[in-house]
Amino acid sequence: MKIALLVVYFAVLVGIGLYCRKHTTDVDGFVLGGRSVGPWLTAFAYGTSYFSAVVFVGYAGQFGWRYGIAATWAGIGNALIGSLMAWFILGRRTRIMSQHLDSATMPQFFGKRFGSDALKIGASIIIFIFMIPYTASLYNGLSRLFGMAFDIDYSICITLMAVLTAIYVIAGGYMATAINDFIQGMVMLIGISAVIYAVLESKGGFINALDGLARITDETVSTSPGIFASFFGPDPLNLLFVIILTSLGTWGLPQMVQKFYAIKNEQAIQKGTIISTLFAVVVAGGCYFLGGFGRLFSDQIDIKANGFDSIVPTMLSGLTEGMIALVVILVLSASMSTLSSLVIASSSTLTIDLLKGAFMKDMSEARQVFIMRVLIVVFIAISAILALIQYNSSVNFIAQLMGISWGAMAGSFLAPFMYSLYSKKVTTAACWTCFIFSSVLMTANMLIRPAFPAIMQSPINAGAIAMLAGLIIVPIVSAITPAPDKKLVDHAFTCYDKETTVPISMALGKNK
Repeated sequence: MKIALLVVYFAVLVGIGLYCRKHTTDVDGFVLGGRSVGPWLTAFAYGTSYFSAVVFVGYAGQFGWRYGIAATWAGIGNALIGSLMAWFILGRRTRIMSQHLDSATMPQFFGKRFGSDALKIGASIIIFIFMIPYTASLYNGLSRLFGMAFDIDYSICITLMAVLTAIYVIAGGYMATAINDFIQGMVMLIGISAVIYAVLESKGGFINALDGLARITDETVSTSPGIFASFFGPDPLNLLFVIILTSLGTWGLPQMVQKFYAIKNEQAIQKGTIISTLFAVVVAGGCYFLGGFGRLFSDQIDIKANGFDSIVPTMLSGLTEGMIALVVILVLSASMSTLSSLVIASSSTLTIDLLKGAFMKDMSEARQVFIMRVLIVVFIAISAILALIQYNSSVNFIAQLMGISWGAMAGSFLAPFMYSLYSKKVTTAACWTCFIFSSVLMTANMLIRPAFPAIMQSPINAGAIAMLAGLIIVPIVSAITPAPDKKLVDHAFTCYDKETTVPISMALGKNK
């Protein structure tokens, strides 16, 4: 059953990739689907890029173990801050200004918004460096589930996932990714709901599982009785940092923001906001809620020997063959959808912003698409090799790899990008300050972690602090550095002043 489902699933993905080849004749089509993607596809592409095996296996297991049922707050934050507020605050303005500036990537947006090729190249280098650890972390979570379900070698899991993702992304570009993300999103919605029900039923139902969780004590964490079934859990402060990193981080991640570039129109943004938020409630809320019951399986889990990434696979190992097959497809869907978004963002950034922007300025559209396809193979190969190295050397847990990547990229881009959509006062110097601060902070956290204060030794906490610091750095530096070129800024903001005619159902006018 498991093998048959996988064969059908892979055949559908590859078939969609081949079908969407007609959309990949130029850069705009390959990277953004011609900016004509509807609300359902965009919302599901956003959600499936957001949640992967990193969340389902890494974060849900680790934070569910540490904070108990209170870990569900992370899922709620992902829905309200990472989805609802992100769409509401960034969606419309990103779509309008990115089209006005004719930018297909985040570095290209910075370059044209601030009239700085150096800023564009700097953003490209940050993405190139810090996207790789995140991409590598996707394979780790998937391998745990494949190992549990099929008892096959980790290298085979990586190769299979890498090759199939490469085929449909290279063939169909963003449109193939968006359509496949919709299918993968439906699998995730059904799968997480079924898995939660099955796991809780194995412990006597929700009430009995919650009662069992309330009876668990761990004096190394807290002496309070029932702490793992409490509202805020044993460590509210560190839980808050998790919520900030995983929720606010989407506002500055290139592969997430790029979804707003491609959305079709105003109505699509309004519908997409609702769909994306509901998707996050079910998937993210469900993942962290499920992970919160991890300690009920403590008799089967050896954290010291196998790490936090073994918690969720252990919870699922006792399910029926049919349920395990569903779980495998669920996590495979989550991981492949995120991987496809990451490699498109990486390859398009390196091609459009670095190679064409700095070295090959006369590169044709066809040449750019060809180089992006080659780079997709390169990025997938590098991330797969790093995943194998990481697995064999046990360098980091999934959550740590993701924390470093999210902290560096979102810390660098969130504040400069958001402020530049709304304010004419943001300066190039403020962008550079934010870029350098977050990149150096997260690199130092990775290399000399013991030298950091205790609260910042966790890459999760350091990443959250980098994001919040950027919100302060940008306005302060902008206030004390030379004002940007008025003509350049006014040109960027003229896009908001253009008049358009819409049906009265969309906007009520003044009564005559």
